[in-house]
Amino acid sequence: MANSHSRPQALMQLTTLSNKVLESRRLAIVKNIVFLLVLYHYWGRLYAKVFVGGPVRALYDFKDHLKKVIFKQMRRIPSIQAKIDAELGKTIKEMEHSMFSKEGDIAHHSRLPAQGLTQEQVLENLQKLQNMECADWKGGRVSGTIYHGGDDLTELLAEAYRMFAVANPLHPEVFPGIRRMEAESVAMVLNMYNAPATGCGTMTSGGTESIVMACKTYRDMYKDLKGIHQPEMVVPVTIHAAFMKAAGYFNIKIITIPVDPVTYKVDVKAMARAITRNTVMIAGSAVNFPHGIADDIVALGQLAKKHSIGFHVDCCLGSFIMPFLEKAGFPTTPFDFRVEGVTSISCDTHKYGFAAKGSSIIMYRYPSIRKYQYFLSADWTGGIYASPSVAGSRPGALIAGCWAALMKMGEDGYLDTCKQIIDARRKIQTGIESIPQLHIKGAPIGPVVAFGAEASMNIYDVGDKLSTRGWNISPLQNPPALHISVTMLWVNSADQFVKDLKDSVDELVSNPGSGKGSTASIYGTAASIPDKSIVEDVAASFIDLLYKA
Repeated sequence: MANSHSRPQALMQLTTLSNKVLESRRLAIVKNIVFLLVLYHYWGRLYAKVFVGGPVRALYDFKDHLKKVIFKQMRRIPSIQAKIDAELGKTIKEMEHSMFSKEGDIAHHSRLPAQGLTQEQVLENLQKLQNMECADWKGGRVSGTIYHGGDDLTELLAEAYRMFAVANPLHPEVFPGIRRMEAESVAMVLNMYNAPATGCGTMTSGGTESIVMACKTYRDMYKDLKGIHQPEMVVPVTIHAAFMKAAGYFNIKIITIPVDPVTYKVDVKAMARAITRNTVMIAGSAVNFPHGIADDIVALGQLAKKHSIGFHVDCCLGSFIMPFLEKAGFPTTPFDFRVEGVTSISCDTHKYGFAAKGSSIIMYRYPSIRKYQYFLSADWTGGIYASPSVAGSRPGALIAGCWAALMKMGEDGYLDTCKQIIDARRKIQTGIESIPQLHIKGAPIGPVVAFGAEASMNIYDVGDKLSTRGWNISPLQNPPALHISVTMLWVNSADQFVKDLKDSVDELVSNPGSGKGSTASIYGTAASIPDKSIVEDVAASFIDLLYKA
């Protein structure tokens, strides 16, 4: 009986104790702190969306997010998923046919030959592979892609490759000449970009690696110096996709800032609002890939200096054009190490430097920054290990080729090619501006020109019309446009391009239904799909096909 009375009493005592704890001042303080932290978290997200990106973009993002949620739930319905899978399968088959139809009837090799081929047989196979159907790049009908410095230079690069085919800069004691050529190549580009006496750098495999290395450097540096464990970088929405890749690889939060709809330069005020205590770097382009526009590097440099953060200038595409604009008599803008606040610059020697593919230079203002790029391991069982970038072993032959290109071209050679390329770009730009249905994106100063169409015309239809005339130019999105990276090969084809462009537009004006080609179909469909994971599935399938033997 006593036991039955004690249970309710114990329960009442526990209830009383619980109420006292819940009503205590200390717990109230803890609850308030938790509430403030939650409020701070969501306020930060709201601030980033509305005040940094702008209310219009925030509304667009909200609608886009809502569509994604609805579409994701719809994909769970078996009949809808089956239809999506069927369409994806059809698209993949079309891509496969387009890719493999160019190969003709060549023999396929999916395993080592039982007996090695003779040198003559290997060369015969190489000749067949070289003769596969491809776009007319030699005729100057392909945007960018092939940065050709002439047949004589190509022969020189091939000879440099032959001489140093077995060289590896990982072993400077074995290949001292490669060490010398790499150091001199970096020094020459540093000088071209007006680096201070403290300037330094390394060679990488291309612009993507140069950019990825810079992002990794600032992440590690400010983790060490400022204790930042949740790093962020603030970049223009037009920045190269390599920054997105670096964010994914190194767990850096990336905040993209919209550009001015007229100038296509990044909104500096919005970028300033996006900088937080966790920001380790900002970036700008000179020039950017999509539209060939140089951001306001001076203003961005002031931002970086004010907040004591890294500032990377992506000159991978501007490379050997931007440094020679002023000497060539063309309009330019400050972009190099003479701008206060600039702490690193990437420059591709394999673009307008005409070196063989696989070489780029990443430059820093101080060695104290560059050291955070290195990978160092003092206790590895294989010995003390150190490498300057992602790769361990690297092809010394490409370093030799890069050095040979720089030495062969010289300042006078690069000045001359700058003049010819910019003249060709201006000729194309003038032609585009003479067509009422088209308009230039921003005011390009480098080798790139991008153009869109008025509302009455689909710019992708224009691109498809040009494709039927043998032109291979790049489509852009957000907003829709076409892009040309003018190379030396375009110097002799610029006039023909303008003529074909006018004819293509005239055809669409007289017969609007004559468009509807593959580019218009692909990008039109991509723009209408709220869940971009489907587009990414198609892109992944395309990469899969590249490795199908």
